[in-house]
Amino acid sequence: MSKQLSYPKHKIKVLLLENINPSARELLEENGYHIEEVTKALSSDELLEAIEDIHILGIRSKTKVQAQHFEKAGKLLAVGCFGVGTNQVDLKAAALKGVPVFNAPYASTRSVAELAVGDIFMLARQAGYVNNMLHQGKWRKSAKGVYEVRGKTLGLIGYGHIGQQVGLLSELVGMNVLYFDMIKRLPLGSARPVGTFEELLSQSDFVSLHVPAQKGGKALIGRRELGLMKKGSYLLNLSRGSLVDIAALKDALDSGQLGGAALDVFAEEPGANEADFACELMGVKNAVLTPHIGGSTVEAQRAIGVEVAESFINFTDNGVSYGAVNFPQVNLPPFPGDHHRILNVHANVPGALTEVNRQVTEVGANIHAQFLGTNENVGYIVMDIDKEVSEELREKISALPASIRTRVLY
Repeated sequence: MSKQLSYPKHKIKVLLLENINPSARELLEENGYHIEEVTKALSSDELLEAIEDIHILGIRSKTKVQAQHFEKAGKLLAVGCFGVGTNQVDLKAAALKGVPVFNAPYASTRSVAELAVGDIFMLARQAGYVNNMLHQGKWRKSAKGVYEVRGKTLGLIGYGHIGQQVGLLSELVGMNVLYFDMIKRLPLGSARPVGTFEELLSQSDFVSLHVPAQKGGKALIGRRELGLMKKGSYLLNLSRGSLVDIAALKDALDSGQLGGAALDVFAEEPGANEADFACELMGVKNAVLTPHIGGSTVEAQRAIGVEVAESFINFTDNGVSYGAVNFPQVNLPPFPGDHHRILNVHANVPGALTEVNRQVTEVGANIHAQFLGTNENVGYIVMDIDKEVSEELREKISALPASIRTRVLY
């Protein structure tokens, strides 16, 4: 159980790791937070040593935040993943310690979409292959197996924000767009949904993946799926490396079943720049390989820094948990200066809310506003109450068996 009070902003310690874009530091400093930065990822032991004394942790993809770290992080209020992925964090362990985890699901959308469309052109013109030949001093000029993209069909597996952007951009150059998604999505532009995954594979000249990793790291595209694709078609994966069976993909490229593939993500990626890298597709004709650069643009990185930093500020200043990937979604108005705001995270068990409200009654507090959100692990209740009883009420709520963390905003 943690009895956590609000801190003066200059005493809230924010640790930013892995060369997070300066836009995050700038915004947090403008809002009065104390920032420390480390340019590299921290090992598990290094993080164990550092996390005990920090309130906010910002990471990218290489630092792993596990249950043992949350056990030791008595002051930790929030974790931010400066990117889309959050699999480097034990999300359940974070929630059970009352720590929301934020990411930036939208900031890199345009950059990833532009790379995907660029890959379509690279594959259709075999530009990666002929570029490599020229670098080796070999002139390879041919129209065989080289096409315009106009009039070709792009099939999008996953039609979220990135898939939608890829579809719209592709339509501008004359492509037909199909999509398949497990969630019903409103089509944008002239895109059309198809009824089954298999239907999309069989009808598309280009198939582009825009979905999360499968449970257990299972491949979404294996030998069966590659065999369903049009002969000579192309596969793009800018989502998660585990989605594609690379051995099966290599066989499909070598046999001519596929005309090319573009990968920006890999099941195993080096932990640092300039590190050695190996992949079965190295040297394969018309295999375009890029080192996970979908969101690596100046614009995207700056936007990611701002998006996650704003989530930190909204949570620490107002208690807003909207956008957290592991936490009840509570979106709140700014609270009036003549009240205090109590934030309570508790185990999501029967009777927890009743017990909290019983404490409110016992201290004679007047609730000016109350908000509640729950998920499978925790409940999150926010109350605006009279100043005079806020500290007494905090102590009573903190003492409840189901309480995980109780904080007051003044």
